[in-house]
Amino acid sequence: MAKVTLENIVKRYDGDVLAVDDVSLDIEDGDFVTLVGPSGSGKSTILRMLAGVVTASEGRILFGEKDVTEVPPQERDVAMVFQNYALYPNMTVRENMEFGLKMQGVDPDERRASVEDAAELLQIEELLDRDVQQLSGGQQQRVALGRSIVRDPEVFLLDEPLANLDAKLRTEMRATLVELQRELGVTTVYVTHNQIEAMTMSDTVAVLDKGQIQQLAAPQELYRNPANQFVADFIGTPSMNFLDVETHHENGTVRLANAVFDIRIPADTAAGSAIRGTTADGGTYTLGIRPQDLAVSERGTTNGELAGRIEVVVVETAGDELILHLEENDIRVKSVVDEGMPVEHGDVVDVTIDPERIHLFDPSTGDALLR
Repeated sequence: MAKVTLENIVKRYDGDVLAVDDVSLDIEDGDFVTLVGPSGSGKSTILRMLAGVVTASEGRILFGEKDVTEVPPQERDVAMVFQNYALYPNMTVRENMEFGLKMQGVDPDERRASVEDAAELLQIEELLDRDVQQLSGGQQQRVALGRSIVRDPEVFLLDEPLANLDAKLRTEMRATLVELQRELGVTTVYVTHNQIEAMTMSDTVAVLDKGQIQQLAAPQELYRNPANQFVADFIGTPSMNFLDVETHHENGTVRLANAVFDIRIPADTAAGSAIRGTTADGGTYTLGIRPQDLAVSERGTTNGELAGRIEVVVVETAGDELILHLEENDIRVKSVVDEGMPVEHGDVVDVTIDPERIHLFDPSTGDALLR
């Protein structure tokens, strides 16, 4: 096992196309770190540089104390699992799993023992003598994992490994991967565009955009304290609501207001003090509020400080929750409520917003102001 360090890594293609822009990252020995971001954010390029199949244009990559920046892939002690599994179709499960060991000249008895141990761990012992073409997608994914496990690598690299599975299998394999990583204790770097995978599986998540790490943090920290508007928008389902508001510093009160909402916060509270200390009176800012934190109630029944009234334009059923799409004066927001709430299209509802749950962003830089 090994600590993985990236120092000021840059990757350019064709001289001036910047895929990865000055990325530095420390991954502790045994950690499960996920790189998440939209297509083109640089996450898969970073993984391929760790594997050695892509060469960094600048910077260094270290496994432990060893500089592996120029070390070829076959000499790096890594195992990689791909989205398409990359299994040999003309081989059995056993032959696929032991192929890498065979190429390394490992003794047949040792190969057999390693394969059987990995198969037991993955619960695929009964599949060892089956042809891989006879397997389901989930079974093929377990075989691909097993082929990597038997090598006992220092670093485990996974590139969108669940992308080709259906929703039920993805859920099952998420749990399998987490259990497997904990059992083996191997340093793991996982790449995905799926924020649910990132948030449920990882010790630490790196959110990337345009080749740069926007934030590196534990999953709950990303959700509760996003560093900027990009992270706030990318993390969370449904995505965060964003509203342009003006700030007003009044006697004993801070107001955040627009054509629909008027949020009044006592200046002597933590939220009021923070807003007053980071905004200008009369300034325009971007307010962020998660749909789960935007509370609605039937008109006239609000217990808290009324922030505004708004019409329900769409009601989505999502299991035991409803996602309400609300609109007034061309301002549109979403709220998540319990399925038992009596609400339908065309209703006008009261909105309350907990000041401790709001986010405020600089409209020019996107940086969070209340962290």
